[in-house]
Order: sequence, then C-alpha cells, then structure tokens
Amino acid sequence: MGRRKEIYRVTLAGGAVNVLLLVVKFVAGIACHSAAMVADAVHSLSDFITDVIVLVFVHISGKPRDKSHDYGHGKYETLATTLIGVALLAVAIGIVYGGLEKIVAWARGAQLVAPGLPALWAALLSVVLKEAVYRYTIRESRRLNSPAVAANAWHHRSDALSSIGTAVGIGGAIFLGQRWAVLDPVASVVVGGFIIKVAAGLLLGGIGDLMEQSLPDDVEREILQMVSQVTGVSSPHDLRTRRIGSHYAIELHIRMDGNITLREAHDKASEVEALLRDRYGEDTHVAVHVEPLKSE
Repeated sequence: MGRRKEIYRVTLAGGAVNVLLLVVKFVAGIACHSAAMVADAVHSLSDFITDVIVLVFVHISGKPRDKSHDYGHGKYETLATTLIGVALLAVAIGIVYGGLEKIVAWARGAQLVAPGLPALWAALLSVVLKEAVYRYTIRESRRLNSPAVAANAWHHRSDALSSIGTAVGIGGAIFLGQRWAVLDPVASVVVGGFIIKVAAGLLLGGIGDLMEQSLPDDVEREILQMVSQVTGVSSPHDLRTRRIGSHYAIELHIRMDGNITLREAHDKASEVEALLRDRYGEDTHVAVHVEPLKSE
C-alpha cells in the first residue's frame, strides 16, 4: 500500500471515531444541560474537520513535481498542519469564552443547571476511544513520517485530555450538589487552556516550515558529521536545510583535491548525495557544490 493510501486509511479510521463521538457528545451535552460536554462535542467536530483537511492536502502533496512546482507539492502537507493548528486554536478560544461567560453568570448569582449522568458516561467513553485513536495515529505518523498525521494525532490526544477534564467537571457537578454546578464550565475553561497550548505548538511548527525554518541543530550536526566521514571529502560548509512537507531539503558545499578528474569529483558528490538519501529518505532533496581544497 502506498504512503498516501496509508495516510488515508489512518485518517479515515480516526474520522469514523470522531463522527461517532461528536453525535454522542452533542446529544448528551444538550440533553443533559452540560456546557463542558457541548464544548467537548465542538472539539470532536473540529477533529472531524481536520481529518477532512488532512485527506485533501495529503492528496495534493502526493502529486509529483511539475512545471510550476519544481520541488513538488510537499508544502501543502505543511499547510494542512498549520490549518489544523488554526482550527484547534479557534475552537479552544470558543470553549474558554463560553466557559467564562457561565462562570461570571454564576458569580453574579445565576443558578446553573447541574448536568445529567449520561454526560459523564459520554465523557468517559470519549477518553477511552480518543486515547486509543491517538496511540494508533501517532505510531502510524512516525512510520509514515507525516507531520500532518502527527498533528492530527495530537488533536486526538487533546480531545482525550479534554474529555478527562470534562469528566472531572461533570462528575463534580453531579455528585457534589447544586452549589458545585459551576465545576462544569470551570472544566471547559481548563480544557480550553490546554488546547490553546497544543494549538500554539502546531502553529509554530507549521509556520516555521512554511517560512523555510532550518532543520533542528542536532540534525544539521549529524549531516555535517556524516559528510565529513566520506573518504576524500573535507570541510563541509555553507549548509542550508529546510523541510518540504515530510521530506528534507539539504544543500551544502564540500572540498576535494583539485587535481582529481571531473568524473571522480562527480562520483564523490553522488556518493554524498546517496549517503544522505539513505539516511533521510529517497525523496530527500540534496544539492552538493564541490570546491577544490585551498592551497597551503
């Protein structure tokens, strides 16, 4: 099965769980008068929307390079990751705002309705299912080396953690009595704050890649070390790196004996390219510029 089809399979599996949970949560939240559960339902809806985004953009990113995209379409996958972060941030802000409104109303003397028990069971079901989907999706994202799938996995995890907070708030509101009904919106605010943190991480990573951010320092050090160990090659320098979707782009200069033939220099540069592609994947973009050793 091709990489793109495997990403589809993983995303569709998560999407099916999201559809089930968003229906269960909306019904339980509305029927049981639980603001935290309705917020959790909206979170699941955002999960489903991001599943659709991943499917669309991975399809585009899998297209081969063409006349207008010399480096392929990998950036579309990075764009998908960024959009997931935007969607997650928007949902989180909405959750926090709604929860704060209810808390302020309670502080001014308003009587909040305690949620019903089915809302608690819905929250616990969400915790179990979303944690299972997270573990499956993050494992597959590493195997497929897909940042968009990894971002989607963390969206699943955030929903699982969201449901834990929701369960605590709903449980407290149910079992501690009417005066503690405020725990329901309090839980939604706490969960919303956590989701904002996750969304910020996804946004920073996605925007960094779109803005041509270099690869991490440890990866660049590894590249220079590997190239330095190639016989006949010395002084790798002017290293430039970036991500193109799930692939790396590496450009660097190396020095070799200026008296060797052009064929020998070409073969040695090809050896460097093959070494880097063997380490970072066949789709790694590698450009090697050869310079003669400086005379003493």
